[in-house]
Amino acid sequence: MKLHLTTAENNNLITAYSESYIEINKRRYSHSLIVTPKKLMTDWNVADFTVLTAQHIATIADFDLEHSAEVILLGTGEKHQFLHPKIYQSLTAKGIPLECMTTAAACRTYNILMSEGRNVSAALIL
Repeated sequence: MKLHLTTAENNNLITAYSESYIEINKRRYSHSLIVTPKKLMTDWNVADFTVLTAQHIATIADFDLEHSAEVILLGTGEKHQFLHPKIYQSLTAKGIPLECMTTAAACRTYNILMSEGRNVSAALIL
């Protein structure tokens, strides 16, 4: 098996994560956030998965407008959960797929896709 070091090359890289923080480019955040390779929203006001609304998802879509994500990863916390399709209908209407996974899996997947040069956004709930 050949391993490769993920490099950011002036992009936002998730450098560490735990159940209490997410580290972007070696700076720690202790709350939910949205990250793209070029932008970071640190004031995404989502305390946990159960409070997610269509407005929270619209915030992700609005934040991502100039980035044009191929996929949006939703880190749902420690537990893998799925959103009701009505909540993310605004993304579906724009042809943007949403993938739900644990926050740890979303962090890893974001780094892989970003390092491949893909247009990816991650909305990560702590």
